[in-house]
Amino acid sequence: MLRRFSVDFAIFSMLVDGLLVMFGLRLAETIRPALTPLSPAILEITDPVAIPGTFYLAAAVIWVAVCLLFSVYDGRKNFKIGDEMTSLFLAAVMASIAQAGLLYLTYRDLSRALFLVFILFAFLLTFLFRIIYRLIFRSRVLSSVQQRRVLIIGAGPVGRQVAEHVKEYEALGLNLVGFLDDDQAKRATCDDILGDLNDARTAIAREKVDDVVMALPRYAFNRTNALISELHDLPVKVWVVPDYFSLALNRASMEELAGIPMIDLRAPALTDYQRMVKRIFDVAVTFAALPVALPVMLVAAIAIRLESPGPIFFKQKRVGENGRIFEMYKFRSMVENAEQMRHVIEKVDENGKITQDKSLPDPRITRVGAFIRRTSIDELPNLLNILKGEMSWVGPRPEMPHLVEQYEPWQRRRFAVPQGLTGWWQVNGRSDKPMHMHTEEDLYYVQNYSLWLDILILLKTVGTVLRRKGAY
Repeated sequence: MLRRFSVDFAIFSMLVDGLLVMFGLRLAETIRPALTPLSPAILEITDPVAIPGTFYLAAAVIWVAVCLLFSVYDGRKNFKIGDEMTSLFLAAVMASIAQAGLLYLTYRDLSRALFLVFILFAFLLTFLFRIIYRLIFRSRVLSSVQQRRVLIIGAGPVGRQVAEHVKEYEALGLNLVGFLDDDQAKRATCDDILGDLNDARTAIAREKVDDVVMALPRYAFNRTNALISELHDLPVKVWVVPDYFSLALNRASMEELAGIPMIDLRAPALTDYQRMVKRIFDVAVTFAALPVALPVMLVAAIAIRLESPGPIFFKQKRVGENGRIFEMYKFRSMVENAEQMRHVIEKVDENGKITQDKSLPDPRITRVGAFIRRTSIDELPNLLNILKGEMSWVGPRPEMPHLVEQYEPWQRRRFAVPQGLTGWWQVNGRSDKPMHMHTEEDLYYVQNYSLWLDILILLKTVGTVLRRKGAY
């Protein structure tokens, strides 16, 4: 059956992708003569272009093989549409390079215009296929074959948290059938508890369960082991969620240390693949921005030097990813030795915590400094931090160490990703909100990261800067 996360569906997707790639090549071949009038740079071709049949097959095989390498067909890694489309886009780029290399070595008569149109069609068709099947699954048209039924053992805090995550993906095929728990008080008040742990085998058969999630507390370790042994002969997948995960700063993962499988409670929020994509994106955008940024930075540097004594650049210790301290570069927008005057704009609230309200006038700011702050020019030296890998274009804004010392444990989760020049907090209020008092918005970014979210935030940042909203 074509379950959303089955091997059969992955194979089906490979076959469809291969056919769509060949169909895209055929479309490009058909319309190539019609492209000539669009641009004088395109070689005039009036007769239909003939492409060898072997290249059709090779193009499809290369596309599918590269998609396999980029985990495009791994449904569990692509729950979110943003993750899947990011994987597909990167795979399309690599497949295009591989196909271009094949053409260079074999069939050079294929025009560049036809090849580019083919790549565009292939990407759009495979993209459209994924949109369509997601809509089909969401509409429950295939409800009889798509659902993966989940039973959670343990209705405590860990089990309830697991249930919330499962329910987020109901539209993609995960279906929570209920809980099992030995607590009689819970069973009396909760309708979704199907029975006690002794009913596990019966409940699995009755509810046609596919996945059993063990979410029992630490003191029930022996009961977990016994129950796993009881289920060993049933055709279900068994997952264990130890409540040690509640101690994780962001997420936990299984890793091997010295060949021994262990739980990493400080696992980064981004996978190695996501981190690679984000780094490539950061470097590419930085080099694209430098031709525009460098002249602006030169003018700003001259203005700062002419107005007041002191260095042009301001270096300050900030907290980066995983709590690492680094020096962040900015244009100096204040008088010299402004750090020693920090008490002017900081105060202690009723809980004894230091707060800094950036909406209040700061007497330390110079006239040039006020302008470069309103226009965000003062942050352009952050590009050096981005090139050094200390920051990213998008992420939670790096905070000052003395403020981070006052963080609650949950607030430190904002450091699970690279800190950014701009972020979700900045485009939803910027300095209208004290940064260290609104980490909820940073955590939203951490939990929902994707390349497309980075692009959206950058686009919104441009509008925010142009409106000079909340910049001080």
